[in-house]
Amino acid sequence: MAKTEVKTSLLDNMIGVGDMVLLEPLNEDTFIDNLRKRFDHNEVYTYIGSVLVSVNPYRSLPIYSPEKVEEYRNRNFYELSPHIYALSDEVYRSLRDQDKDQCILITGESGAGKTEASKLVMSYIAAVCGKGAEVNQVKEQLLQSNPVLEAFGNAKTVRNDNSSRFGKYMDIEFNFKGDPLGGVISNYLLEKSRVVKQPRGERNFHVFYQLLAGASEELLNKLKLKRDVSRYNYLSLDSATVNGMDDAANFRTVRNAMQIVGFLDHEAQSVLEVVATVLKLGNIEFKPDSRVNGLDESKIKDKNELKEICELTGIDQSVLERAFSFRTVEAKQEKVSTTLNVAQAYYARDALAKNLYSRLFSWLVNRINESIKAQTKVRKKVMGVLDIYGFEIFENADNSFEQFIINYCNEKLQQIFIELTLKEEQEEYIQEDIEWTHINYFNNTIICDLIENNTNGILAMLDEECLRPGIVTDETFLEKLNQVCATHQHFESRMSKCSRFLNDTSLPHSCFRIQHYAGKVLYQVEGFVDKNNDLLYRDLSQAMWKTSQPLIKSLFPEGNPAKINLKRPPTAGSQFKASVATLMKNLQTKNPNYIRCIKPNDKKAAYIFSETLVRHQVRYLGLLENVRVRRAGYAFRQAYGPCLERYKMLCKQTWPHWKGPARSGVEALLNELEIPVEEYSFGKSKIFIRNPRTLFKLEDLRKQRLEDLATLIQKIYRGWKCRTHFLLMRKSQIVIAAWYRRYAQQKWYQKTKSSALVIQSYIRGWKARKLLRELKHQKRCEEAVTTIAAYWHGTQVRREYRKFFRAYAGKKIYEFTLQRIVQNYFLDMKNKMPSLSPIDKNWPSRPYLFLDSTHKELKRIFHLWRCKKYRDQFTDQQKLIYEEKLEASELFKDKKALYPSSVGQPFQGPYLAINENPKYKKLKDAIEEKIIIAEIVNKINRANGKSTSRIFLLTNNNLLLADQKSGQIKSEVPLVDVTKVSMSSQNDGFFAIHLKEGSEAASKGDFLFSSDHLIEMATKLYRTTLSQTKQKLNIEISDEFLVQFRKDKVCVKFIQGSQNNGSVPMCKRKNNRLLEVAVP
Repeated sequence: MAKTEVKTSLLDNMIGVGDMVLLEPLNEDTFIDNLRKRFDHNEVYTYIGSVLVSVNPYRSLPIYSPEKVEEYRNRNFYELSPHIYALSDEVYRSLRDQDKDQCILITGESGAGKTEASKLVMSYIAAVCGKGAEVNQVKEQLLQSNPVLEAFGNAKTVRNDNSSRFGKYMDIEFNFKGDPLGGVISNYLLEKSRVVKQPRGERNFHVFYQLLAGASEELLNKLKLKRDVSRYNYLSLDSATVNGMDDAANFRTVRNAMQIVGFLDHEAQSVLEVVATVLKLGNIEFKPDSRVNGLDESKIKDKNELKEICELTGIDQSVLERAFSFRTVEAKQEKVSTTLNVAQAYYARDALAKNLYSRLFSWLVNRINESIKAQTKVRKKVMGVLDIYGFEIFENADNSFEQFIINYCNEKLQQIFIELTLKEEQEEYIQEDIEWTHINYFNNTIICDLIENNTNGILAMLDEECLRPGIVTDETFLEKLNQVCATHQHFESRMSKCSRFLNDTSLPHSCFRIQHYAGKVLYQVEGFVDKNNDLLYRDLSQAMWKTSQPLIKSLFPEGNPAKINLKRPPTAGSQFKASVATLMKNLQTKNPNYIRCIKPNDKKAAYIFSETLVRHQVRYLGLLENVRVRRAGYAFRQAYGPCLERYKMLCKQTWPHWKGPARSGVEALLNELEIPVEEYSFGKSKIFIRNPRTLFKLEDLRKQRLEDLATLIQKIYRGWKCRTHFLLMRKSQIVIAAWYRRYAQQKWYQKTKSSALVIQSYIRGWKARKLLRELKHQKRCEEAVTTIAAYWHGTQVRREYRKFFRAYAGKKIYEFTLQRIVQNYFLDMKNKMPSLSPIDKNWPSRPYLFLDSTHKELKRIFHLWRCKKYRDQFTDQQKLIYEEKLEASELFKDKKALYPSSVGQPFQGPYLAINENPKYKKLKDAIEEKIIIAEIVNKINRANGKSTSRIFLLTNNNLLLADQKSGQIKSEVPLVDVTKVSMSSQNDGFFAIHLKEGSEAASKGDFLFSSDHLIEMATKLYRTTLSQTKQKLNIEISDEFLVQFRKDKVCVKFIQGSQNNGSVPMCKRKNNRLLEVAVP
């Protein structure tokens, strides 16, 4: 449907027929063809009156968005296209506004989409009901109960990847405002036989695979499980994985849902331990063993699995092992213990696994009920949602006890469906004051009675056979059925229904057939007795009760020795019969609403519609009969207001507005259209139309009238559009003309204004030039007068002072000229001053020779001034650096060839980060004074001239040498004992420190070092010694000097080395008295 299209009725833009009640002609073929046509156009929902038929599309459709929820919210049931949201909204509004308890019955076979339908109903109710923190928490818990129950109660079957293997009925409780308060879940007949055995192509319950795929390695180790599915006998391997299903992600979803619902951590852990126990029970295997007395007994092959099970459950291993090998029968005061053969042991193991899992599932339902139940005791409104297995018919006589019970439930649902549908129809007819006519329909009460009759019903005879002493088998049960039911018209067996002495050869042996409302079903009698007994040996119950795990102990209360009950427990059939009776009683107290789900194909594929399969489902769901019941009286009914609103254009009296009552308008409408009186009846608030042809005739007339009205509207619209266009063009022409005239006037004005400005500028120019000429003439006149006056005054002065001129003229002229020259010199120097950089040696040249001394003095004064300005910018640190540089210059400039290369290098002092490097922590702790120099030097060996790395440290009072690797102090020399420092004049880093003779430090002689920072080290040593001793340290610069090595004096001689030696000075010991250093 297009976005701009708005539907106001079910009848608008119908694909096929939206309500099967309007189908004409009505037969099975047209019914199925209508479903197919709607399915092909993605219309998966169809009505049968108030019943919703849903066809599973097997794919996602864009019809469940929040926008769709709002579209169907508070809308009339027939106002929009058929949809599950329409039914949900009708149910919710009836509950909230009319104070009627409601129930929604969702039926259909496996794979038809019942579970998804129940989810959609609950999600819609959650979306439209009230808001608030408490309400949202209740809604979230109700919704999150689904993943938990699906994990433990759903499985993959050949018909459905997520098939519900239990029946679920949920009562959702609301307050008077329509806000959810809580809920109660009831479960019916979990298919526990699936725990121990699955048909080919099917899986066990989802939770087993989810646990193995999604649990962490730590959790699996706690549960004593391995991730490999093939290790467990209870899990089928051919369908271990399902396409489109992520078991690991689903496990995380289930754990989160359990937390939201309210499971405590230890409860969730206990549940997983029970699941692991069930898995590991399947791996227990038995072997035969003969006793001395000849009786057969069984023993467990491998006890490791049993040991792990006992560790998980907290049961003594010997107790559980005995329970698998012996059976104790109690009668009054006697106890008889018998051994179990291999077959009986396997039966006991499987019975324990089935009972453990089914009781765990019931505990889960009860635990969820505790969390989601309403907390308040106010009066509540109730909405029930029933999601229960549909009618099941397997081929090749594979129908067993489970299918018999399921089909019995569906018979009861069909019975209440027919009764409540007829009741609803009858109530509506009476309410609208329409004459009620009796409707003939098939009443399946006779089939229900065949199954549930307390005297001779099949379930009663099965219970009687199970309780009968003696040998009881499935064959004896079938014989009993043949005796009691052979003459029943809906029962068939090998014994002919016409004569007890004529056999019906179309039936296999050990089978019987029942004619259900949905068709004939052939049941295999094998397993009926065992499954109905559902027997768990008392030894196993008592062993389970002895567990240390509280959850398992609560699952087996009958195992308590203090509460031994010798009464036989009720059979599975009687329990289910009582549950169904309770369910039927509950449903009859509520207003019913139905969703009939249909599976379009067996391939679980989209876009495939199998006519044969759909026909079979239409028959056993009784949909065609449902339509006939609905149509038996009047096929269509509608309130007067909507009916008049929809068809009022067909009558001149009612079009376009009817001012009287709606019923009178409808009467006038039908009279003018000449509809036969027998085709309709007037109720109190609705018009009832008997035949769909009458409705379709009205729709055809309406469609034709809408086309005529559309043509009229188009004509009026086109006239309005052309007239509007003409008026717009006319208005635009006036606007354009006005703007053009404005523009033309503006252009003329601008041109006139420009011309006036040009004329004004010329006139102003002429006036200005005239004034300028007059001013210039006046200025020349004034200048001429001044000049004449000056000449005149000069003449007068010269006349008066002529007599003095010759005596002083030369001196005056000289002084004046000299003054002007000096003045010009200083002004010129002002403009030619060099930069303020002290190293800038530029200076303007002197203009005259007599200014030479003045010129040099100015240059000296200016240099001293800018040096002072430059020094004023220094920090204390910078002043210290420059003082050291100045000291180095005085000591080494033009004396040491290494000095020029050191000028541009800043003096850093501590080159080694003694305080920061953890390697020298020991050295740092040994020195308490401030370190002035910390540098790696090469100490020259006295014996062979080779070097050894040492750490050279200079403090305020001492000179220290330390080992580079260990940081241990080798020598410590007070500065007062240093007398002289010797070095060569060449470009090398060798220097000798001479010590005072007789001092303790001079016991081994003087030191000879080599360093890359010779200039800095010698300068700092000189300054530090001067500061501490107030005496200047002697710095000797010579290419030969003597060094005291112990008691001998050695001459250190520096020579020019060859290029072959490289760029590094080489030191060699020539003899005992000579150490030669080759400098490149």
